[in-house]
Amino acid sequence: MTALATWPTQAQDWLDERGKPAWIAAMVLGFIVFWPLGLALLFYMIWSKRMFNGSCRHRHGADDWRARHRMERYGFRTSGNSAFDSYKADTLRRLEEEQDAFEAFLKRLRAAKDKTEFDAFMDERARATRDNAPDTPDRPAN
Repeated sequence: MTALATWPTQAQDWLDERGKPAWIAAMVLGFIVFWPLGLALLFYMIWSKRMFNGSCRHRHGADDWRARHRMERYGFRTSGNSAFDSYKADTLRRLEEEQDAFEAFLKRLRAAKDKTEFDAFMDERARATRDNAPDTPDRPAN
């Protein structure tokens, strides 16, 4: 195949790598340069479901996309084995849940420590106020 015949596929792959904002920018530029080109890109984006999906990688299911996106975000790539990739995605999800639970535990621990320190401060302040208060005679009852 010649370079002229493969440039649409290369452009599509390049835009897919950059996501939906790149497709929208290409469409806007198409409208600016030559409005039928922008219209053609808009129809293509709607037809290929690039306009409505969260990702341009429309060939996969929504749940599969979330796992793939999470792996790509952390620099993981697919192994080509769907069972292993599923296991890896489940393990990462479980680890993220454990991390969230641990962070919540640490937050509660810090809050308890802060409350203890604040209560000690208030007790100390009350004790200092009570010790430094001048002795006032009790009023006689009328």
